[in-house]
Amino acid sequence: MTENTTNENQSGRHRLDKSVKRRRVLIGGGTVAVAGGLAAAGLAAANPTTEKATTKASTASESASDSSSTTADVCVLNAEVTEGPYSLEGALVREDIREDKEGFEVQYTFTVVDVANDCAPLADALLEIWHCDHLGEYSGFVGGNGHEEEDNGTFLRGGQMTDENGQCSITSIWPGHYVSRAVHVHMRVHTDVTLTDDSYTGGEIIHTGQLFFDADINEEIQATSPYSANTTPETALADDSIYDDGGASSGLLTLTALGDSVSDGYKATLTVGVDSA
Repeated sequence: MTENTTNENQSGRHRLDKSVKRRRVLIGGGTVAVAGGLAAAGLAAANPTTEKATTKASTASESASDSSSTTADVCVLNAEVTEGPYSLEGALVREDIREDKEGFEVQYTFTVVDVANDCAPLADALLEIWHCDHLGEYSGFVGGNGHEEEDNGTFLRGGQMTDENGQCSITSIWPGHYVSRAVHVHMRVHTDVTLTDDSYTGGEIIHTGQLFFDADINEEIQATSPYSANTTPETALADDSIYDDGGASSGLLTLTALGDSVSDGYKATLTVGVDSA
């Protein structure tokens, strides 16, 4: 089964039904500085042009992003998107989800804030991501993009609990591509989960979204080994059925190069605000 043959090539079916109450989701590049600061600065003055400008990689100005840095000055509300056909329940709770997969390292840092509490950091939330490997294959669904490889059902899937600053870090690889979708990562935010030895039970999903990457950087990466071994057609970010050119409000990550070559990898940051009410 591929997303091309299910529901991910029909943009109208990727959005939640309009009759369903949309959760208010607040997304911006970078990290949150102090509780309430994001709400005061951003909700009153959303500026998509300013926001999109923060998505370009900058080894100078963006490398200083951490829990004490000043947050992006833009807050915008965003509708959720569906999780797609490749989700699985019971993700492993772990920081490194690469296992033995080839690819260029991506060091994600997410900051989750709660719009229902003046954009204060949301602690003890489970932020889960999953995506395909360099050949465009998802664990649990290997073969969907026409490649044969071992499938353990867990590679490139997992999540971390947010700390008292609402932050968590996850290490993975830059995703590959497959027919009908631009390169992307799926994300869910859970609250009230019960942790087990290496996973979780229960809880409530309060946000479902997708993450996207700078088109120019991605083009260079997809043309570089091992990604170049994937010869299936690729959909450009501008032509994706989910991404609506909304910058960070649509999940576009802020990227910072880890070295001089794309093969050295990237830091990727995003502030994700959810309404816990």
